[in-house]
Amino acid sequence: MNPLDASIAIVGAGQAAARAAHALRSQGHAGSIAMVGAERHAPYERPPLSKAVLCDDVEPALDVLTAAQFRDCDLVFMPGVRARRLDAAQHALHLDDGRILRYGRCLLATGGRVRELQDLPQGMPRVHYLRSLDDARRLRGALAPGAHLAIVGGGFLGLEVAASALRRGMQATVVESSPALLGRFLPAEVSDWLTCTLRRAGARLALGRSVRAVRSDAEGVEIELDSHETVRADQVLAAIGLVPETGLARAAGLLLDEGNGGIVVDACGRTSDPDVFAAGDCASQFSVHLGRHVRIESWQNANAQAEAAAAGLLDRAPPSQAYPWFWTDQGPHNIQILGLAASDLDYVRRGDPDGGARAVWIGHRSGVPIHGIALNAGADLRALRPLFEERIAFDAEEFVAGTAPMRAWVKSAIASHVTRT
Repeated sequence: MNPLDASIAIVGAGQAAARAAHALRSQGHAGSIAMVGAERHAPYERPPLSKAVLCDDVEPALDVLTAAQFRDCDLVFMPGVRARRLDAAQHALHLDDGRILRYGRCLLATGGRVRELQDLPQGMPRVHYLRSLDDARRLRGALAPGAHLAIVGGGFLGLEVAASALRRGMQATVVESSPALLGRFLPAEVSDWLTCTLRRAGARLALGRSVRAVRSDAEGVEIELDSHETVRADQVLAAIGLVPETGLARAAGLLLDEGNGGIVVDACGRTSDPDVFAAGDCASQFSVHLGRHVRIESWQNANAQAEAAAAGLLDRAPPSQAYPWFWTDQGPHNIQILGLAASDLDYVRRGDPDGGARAVWIGHRSGVPIHGIALNAGADLRALRPLFEERIAFDAEEFVAGTAPMRAWVKSAIASHVTRT
């Protein structure tokens, strides 16, 4: 086969890949773009996979870009094709269909793959993993009312699926090795609230428990825990996180982060090879807000790094980094998070999570906000963002006692900071 040529080649066809292609055109790139995607689908949004795709009678539209936006990207799209080797010296990608894609510059937006449990291998009857649209459709077909779904892993994904299973009229058991739900992301008070809420909704939670053995037969799956308890279920979902997809980068000799396993990139997404960039779940970037290299698996981070990488691919300055932001829907409740938790933070709360199921927490160091959580109060967290991004100290007692709308309170806090300085 004759080689293909592209000014910019994008490996991956997910959120970061699509947003980068769109950003390249929006920023004026007129050269050719080729996108290689291992899945047969056009780029789609992943957050709905654990919620609307499992629950809604009609599957929602998932496209990252509208049909018009995708056409305007004017790219050569190769779905169902994997890049097998990156030859950085020759500026060439070797594809699994035998073709060679030569590029001027390359963006790796390869995302991640599910972390697999040895006792629950992929392909085992009644065992599910959830990463792709096809995975979600397969799981949806197994969610029968009255049946029992066991979920190994109490992270965001596992808990979202548990809520979806309950909504479908199923029983749901979550097995989580940590003694607290989302303990790496939430302070104890919020974690405890979430635990109680899930139990009230009907979920069974086996916290501080690990899988010891698994047995499967024609009637279901039996999971033996290290506590010698047994969970008998009709279906099992393993949701224990992602492994960054860095095989191409590793084989090509690109620098990887020893701590988080991601591809090390600078502020504009450039790797240790000047003509290879990376963005999204596979990339490890220094966060000016957190003060260290991090690999963040989030919708916002994929979009932000895509914009930055597009600027870098065109030799332009990247936009300023946004404060890390996450969100999750836990049944009827929306939880939004700014930043990451740390053991040395002091937390203050405004609102009542039990009385009104609406509250905002700020974790701070000496009044400087570091970590924010909003329960059913996303607008309040958006109003607080400037305090986090500018590291503006606030009065914790005033925050707790305040009755003014959050935006007005933030305006006052900023004015007080300006006066003090």
